[in-house]
Amino acid sequence: MKLIYGVNDKPKFGQLIIFSLQQLLAIMTATLVVPVVINQACNTNMSSAAALFGAGIGTLVYIAFTQKKSPVFLGSSFAFIGSMIAAFAGGISMSLGYLGLIIGAAFAGLVYVIIAIVVKLAGVKWINKVMPVAVIGPTVAIIGLSLAGNAIGDMMKGSIPDVTASPLITVLCGLVTFIITVLCSTYGKKTVKLIPFIFGILGGYAFAGIFTIIGYCADIDALKVLNVAPFAALVADGVTLNTFLSVPDFTFFTAIKGIGEVNSAYISTIAVAYIPVAFVVFAEHIADHKNISSIIETDLLENPGLHRTLMGDGIGSVVGAIFGGCPNTTYGESVGCVAITRNASLLTIIGAAVLAMLISFISPFIAFVNSIPSCVMGGVCMALYGFIAVSGLKMIQNVNLNHNKNLFVVSSILIAGIGGLSLTFGKITITSIACALIIGIIVNLIVSKAADEE
Repeated sequence: MKLIYGVNDKPKFGQLIIFSLQQLLAIMTATLVVPVVINQACNTNMSSAAALFGAGIGTLVYIAFTQKKSPVFLGSSFAFIGSMIAAFAGGISMSLGYLGLIIGAAFAGLVYVIIAIVVKLAGVKWINKVMPVAVIGPTVAIIGLSLAGNAIGDMMKGSIPDVTASPLITVLCGLVTFIITVLCSTYGKKTVKLIPFIFGILGGYAFAGIFTIIGYCADIDALKVLNVAPFAALVADGVTLNTFLSVPDFTFFTAIKGIGEVNSAYISTIAVAYIPVAFVVFAEHIADHKNISSIIETDLLENPGLHRTLMGDGIGSVVGAIFGGCPNTTYGESVGCVAITRNASLLTIIGAAVLAMLISFISPFIAFVNSIPSCVMGGVCMALYGFIAVSGLKMIQNVNLNHNKNLFVVSSILIAGIGGLSLTFGKITITSIACALIIGIIVNLIVSKAADEE
């Protein structure tokens, strides 16, 4: 892929701010959703703003460990949602539950550190043998395809609680967002071509706003798409300093109170909930880095090395959880944004991380993000997830699928992943992506000795 900005390129300051904001918007919704899910499941009050700060600082840690060579943003990991719920369910108080989030992230980070040490000693050649392009390519495609349902599901709903907007209207808003993004990316000139998501989100937001205004004026719920409640909450108690600035409720604030309640049984519960999931996320870590490597045309598993990306991901996840409660992971949305905009500048990722930390203190911006309709983000994600899927398929374009041994490897991964094969053992869930990858590895090992067909 011909990049407009390479990893080491430095956009002008004004452009850098815009590019960083776009990268942030691409990952922001998913990052903020994880605390919301936990709050609904456990009746807690995790701060979305703190999760955003944690993602920002975790990304900076990752960049430091990877020697500023990997242009990927870290965000809240969905894979650990079950583990996080277990932390609250196993605690005797809410404070202990928050402490459990930090302890759990430390366990997960330790898994990454141990694997990184093994990789440092053993090298990465074995990974290329166990997981060749015929395995990694379709796995990356599955990462995008497995999220397709989320994108379409979001396109079919608005964002106002207890009000059901017409799916026809929400899908239209989503499609308008998607089409604006496509047009800007395809026909845009210079800067416009580099920030299609910002134009897409703003265009979709305005389009949804028009329907919402008509809906309230005519009292038609079907047209009410845009949720203005986050803005109303800013002035519910009058205009105060908190209307503009507020300190996020960082996890460690509450976690400190639970230290006296920790016991060995609780630590064991957390370990069982987090450690196995870390091994699952490790598989996705490799797939993500193979994907971004193909985009920037530099094998990150070799340079700076898989041991460094693992250390960065693991330690960054721990640091992020200390502030925001959510273990972090490399984001496919971030990779998709790099692929579509062809902007791999590391400074853009650093800028996005710094903006995430700063914006977490700015109440109106957090309110704006929370007000973006699901259908608008669904339209954006059609492009993001689609590019992830296509980038995986591009990886296997040089794989000879006329050979049965390659055909069976690729087909087994695609069917297991698209079919949604997942396994649950107690509180541990092996995701469909991980199951597809494991099956692909097994099939590849079985057929790898077969001679190439004429």
